[in-house]
Parts: sequence; structure tokens; C-alpha cells
Amino acid sequence: MTDKPKSFGRKSISASLKPQELITSTPRLAGAWTARIITLFPQAFPGVLGESLTGKALKDGLWALETIDLRPFGEGKHRNVDDTPAGGGAGMVLRADVVGRAIDQARIGTTANWPIVYLSPRGKRFDQAMAQSWAATPGIILLCGRFEGVDQRVLDHYNVQEVSLGDFVLTGGEIAAQAMLDATLRLLPGVLGNADSTAEESHSGGLLEHPQYTRPANWNGLTIPEVLTSGNHAKVAEWRRAMSEKLTAERRPDMWKKYLNKDS
Repeated sequence: MTDKPKSFGRKSISASLKPQELITSTPRLAGAWTARIITLFPQAFPGVLGESLTGKALKDGLWALETIDLRPFGEGKHRNVDDTPAGGGAGMVLRADVVGRAIDQARIGTTANWPIVYLSPRGKRFDQAMAQSWAATPGIILLCGRFEGVDQRVLDHYNVQEVSLGDFVLTGGEIAAQAMLDATLRLLPGVLGNADSTAEESHSGGLLEHPQYTRPANWNGLTIPEVLTSGNHAKVAEWRRAMSEKLTAERRPDMWKKYLNKDS
């Protein structure tokens, strides 16, 4: 079904090809940020995103998750989604025609400002700035790769962005997708409850976050820094800033250099 979702006040309900999903679907707030995931393993979602604050926000309709199973778009009796690499080599490659049909399905009802992202170890490295840019869109389409990768033609045809979780290789894009979505979802209004929670944490201002402390005041002979219990908010802010700068310079010289040059 590709009917336009019906809206009932602030809530909207989307039709589904699967009756059981239609019956058990969670109503969402109209216009809620939506993630559409193309994957061979739709059962892997929502995974950890269904827990804690992101899970509560999902149940409350603050964001929506739609999985698109790649297998039904496959070729032939066995719904093959991959084939051998042109030019030879090990492994298998996801076919352009198969992935293209899935992307066409995922794009139904979207606008031009929906990013289409392929989770790939050769892509641009994901960071906080990218999470912030994704959170500012109506939603995102994530393509989870498997095997040796995806036929380049489909990536070029749909202007797909390639994004990497880091300088390592996973067996598929599902884990990376959940990590990137978590970083993005927590920036959406209402997901964390306290907007200030994202303002002082690592990477938000170009620095790593300062150390955190809580009760008990004395643990194994180790005490909380006196300034944090002084009640002097200006001194607390000054200490936290200094510690953020110290940690960033020591642990992430790349970030520290970028921070120092941000106004130059």
C-alpha cells in the first residue's frame, strides 16, 4: 500500500502491507521524524533503540521507525539480492536493480531533503555535526549493506551519501545504523526531556565533556572536587570548561586543533 498516511489531530497512522503491523503499529505525532531502514534483517530493529528514552519516545510517537525488508525485492524464485563481483573477486555484491526497487519504495511520501545514506566503511566518518544535520531534516533513509557492498551504479543514480561509523569493518550496516540513529534521535525535541542534556556533553561544542561526579561525597578515600560542592556556579562553569579543554588536548589532539582554529 502506498496510500498517504491519514492524520487524526496530532496523530497519524500509516497503512502497511502487513496486517499484523497495521494492528500493532504505534501511533505517531503528525510530522514526527522518521527513519526508514532498508535491510535484510528487519527483525534487528528497533533493537536498543526500543529501550530507555529513545524507546519511550518511539512509543510516544515522537519519532517513527519503518523497516523495509530487502529480500522481497530480490530476483527469481529464491529472491536473490546479490551476485558475483564484476571482474572477479571474493564475496557477493548487492544488485543495483534490487536495491533500486527498495529505495523507490522507501522514498514514497518523502521530500527532497530526506538524506539517503549507505552505511559503508569507505564513507565520510559520522560525527556530532552530522547527527545535528540529520536531526534537522524530516527523516532519513538508511541502507544497511551486507557482503562485499552495493553496486556503485545505484549509489550514483540516487546520489546516496556513504557514511562510516569508524575506521573498522562490520559484517553489516545494522549496528552502525542503530548507533547513528541513537546519536540523532537524542537531539530531537522531547526525546531526552531536558534540552540542556545535549548542550554540555562531548562534541557538542567542539570539546570533550568534563568529568562527572555524584554521591557519595567520599568513595574509597576519593572525594568530589571541592569546587563542585562550593555552590559557586561561576567557579563550577570555569572548572568544567578548563577540564573539557584539558581532556580534549590530551585525548583528542585532532579535535583540539580544530577547536583552536574554529574562529580563525
